[in-house]
Amino acid sequence: MSTGSRHKILWTPWRMSYVARVGEKKECIFCEAIKNPDQYYVVRETEYSIALLNAYPYNTGHVMIAPKKHAPDLELLSDNELIDLMKLMRLILQALKIEYSPHGFNIGINIGRAAGAGVEDHVHIHIVPRWIGDTNFLPIVSNTKTIPEDLNTTRRRISEAIKKIEGSL
Repeated sequence: MSTGSRHKILWTPWRMSYVARVGEKKECIFCEAIKNPDQYYVVRETEYSIALLNAYPYNTGHVMIAPKKHAPDLELLSDNELIDLMKLMRLILQALKIEYSPHGFNIGINIGRAAGAGVEDHVHIHIVPRWIGDTNFLPIVSNTKTIPEDLNTTRRRISEAIKKIEGSL
């Protein structure tokens, strides 16, 4: 079936809920995740921080960590909040190493829209596991990224790894 162009169609009906909400005033995903952990794929919550899977990941195991306090910048966090944030980041890194054995990580803190923050008024950390050779021709040729594992499975695996780590302390 021809679409009138040379493009092939890649059906992604699960994204319609996202597309339909573009432009709507949205509640902060991190603040919403605190209230609805299952809906937002939360893998761990601490006194001051929350870790959840990115619903539109760059790679399997892409986790975002945010303070529970709705703050646009690290400077607005207390020492206890900053320490908790970093401890949770370390725990997530350990869990990802156990479950996925990545060769490395990209870790970035998004502060503001210019930094690429989709949620620009709530500072957050991205952890993206990386493997040697994890890039291939699909993103280049067809602007398509493959994620080989569904989010529920990823959430379960990371959560179980965290339980193992915390049980060994």
